[in-house]
Amino acid sequence: MDQPLSPEQVAQFRNDGFLVFRKLASAAGCEAMLEVVHAHLKRAIPPVEYEAQVGYDGAPESLDAPGGRTIRRLRAAYQRDSCFRTWAGDERILGWLRQLLEERVCLTLAHHNCVMTKHPNFGTATGWHRDIRYWSFARNELVAVWLALGAETEENGALHVIPGSHRLEVGRHQLDDLDFLRPDVAENQALFAQGRVLELQQGDVVFFHSGLFHSAGRNKTAAVKHSLVFAYRGVSNTPVEGSRSAAAGEITFRA
Repeated sequence: MDQPLSPEQVAQFRNDGFLVFRKLASAAGCEAMLEVVHAHLKRAIPPVEYEAQVGYDGAPESLDAPGGRTIRRLRAAYQRDSCFRTWAGDERILGWLRQLLEERVCLTLAHHNCVMTKHPNFGTATGWHRDIRYWSFARNELVAVWLALGAETEENGALHVIPGSHRLEVGRHQLDDLDFLRPDVAENQALFAQGRVLELQQGDVVFFHSGLFHSAGRNKTAAVKHSLVFAYRGVSNTPVEGSRSAAAGEITFRA
């Protein structure tokens, strides 16, 4: 770790639930990752997730429908290429995560561990949600590390976040069957008004808490957006036995 997080940065993460680091990854490093991404997308190297399999509003109805084989995620990024493994184990990232989690760090292979793609036309929007909604761990204390491999803007579907929402208690009536915040609930409208877009440039990185409400719009440009995302936990925050979170293993890093 070249430089530890300042007390102010740690306090900001505790309060807001996210931190943004500008130009943390080099342009050359991002381009090397993109070369792998483009090759794997072109050949649809498994495991992949298609938009039609997610079933969000506006997604193709089936794999055989127009746009049905639009890839939403290249799964198992860590296992795909050494460039992704090198980034996942970057000592700056691990050092900052150790500060935030206050213990040794593991990378979970079950969640995120992917390259997120947002295609024009068939790349769907994602409603307001918390990642912990489908994760099963002892505590809601994981951190996602999101790397922009290219520019991320309002126009191409950048992340939106509700600062401080990882500290909120929400009622069951505020959520739909998939645990997305319902747009027809007045309390949620007040939350949506607090949302802010995180516009990023190539090499920028976002750390965000597993309980932070976030969303993303559609890609209205002509180019595909690519983001690399890993999720980390402290060693004591173990996955629930028998759950999906425990099924894929993990990578434990040295202290």
